[in-house]
Amino acid sequence: MIRLATIGTSSITRSLIDAVGLVDGITVTTVFSRDEDRGRRFVSSAGLAGVASVVSDLGELLADPDVDAVYVASPNSLHAEQALAAVRAGKHVLVEKPAVTTAEAWERLRCEACDHGVILLEAMRTEYDPALDVVREVIPSLGTIRRVRLSYEKRSSRYDQVLAGERVNIFDPALAGGALLDLGVYCIHALVSLFGEPLHVQAADVTIASGVDGAGTALCTYPGFVAEVCYSKITTSTLPSEIQGELGTLLVNGIASPTSLTVQRLDATSTTRTLPPLRHTLDGEVQRFVELVEENGDATYDQDLTAATLRVMDTIRRVTGRA
Repeated sequence: MIRLATIGTSSITRSLIDAVGLVDGITVTTVFSRDEDRGRRFVSSAGLAGVASVVSDLGELLADPDVDAVYVASPNSLHAEQALAAVRAGKHVLVEKPAVTTAEAWERLRCEACDHGVILLEAMRTEYDPALDVVREVIPSLGTIRRVRLSYEKRSSRYDQVLAGERVNIFDPALAGGALLDLGVYCIHALVSLFGEPLHVQAADVTIASGVDGAGTALCTYPGFVAEVCYSKITTSTLPSEIQGELGTLLVNGIASPTSLTVQRLDATSTTRTLPPLRHTLDGEVQRFVELVEENGDATYDQDLTAATLRVMDTIRRVTGRA
């Protein structure tokens, strides 16, 4: 049984804990929060009362021999430091997306994980959703691919706080907030997973009052086709993502967690495929992590995808002046 400690008390951590409850071979035993009272409230609200202990000292957590692995879901700017400390303490690490903020930081982290003989995995739910495999199966039927548009554009309820002049973590440049790192990463990871790394990347974004990117677009060039990535935390789009081929177009109703795929053909006919519901949107990433840890598996493929995604994001941030 993998004994997992969590770092972070946000909604994504609570969701991860729910997913852990559905997967054999892993359980949450410890919750870390710098504020012990907040940690205890989180444990209670997450249904872990009487099951998990609360720790407010990270060194104490990482020195605990009864902790086998750590899930890092703190603000983005803290991922690299905390994940590195866990790796050096001999803990397996599942780190929330974006794993770190640069490809260079990821390479350092994966090298450390290799040196210490532990598993390092980014918690990228899209990669472990069976829907992405269905998308791969459908793509050849579309003929030669010419255009791709992947989007994740959803106005955050916390944007109103930014407009009111308040400081909000996910919109704070000091904490590596912003639309690219929060939502754009899903689109870019899916793009790289499906088609590989682009040859060239151009980009533009919108700066909001807090100083981060509220929305943006990247144009990625591939041999024979172009791909547009659109992301926003200040506006909402109801349009599906599209993969356009010379024989038809695939519509994906939500690239981060697809539930429906529609193929529109040249003869004006279409076919819609409703995908079976998942037990939990984070189920796949937890299952993959457990398999790697239990089998001392090879995470190279997963880590290479994370590296390629971060390289594209590095380019976007450099082009838009955010590097």
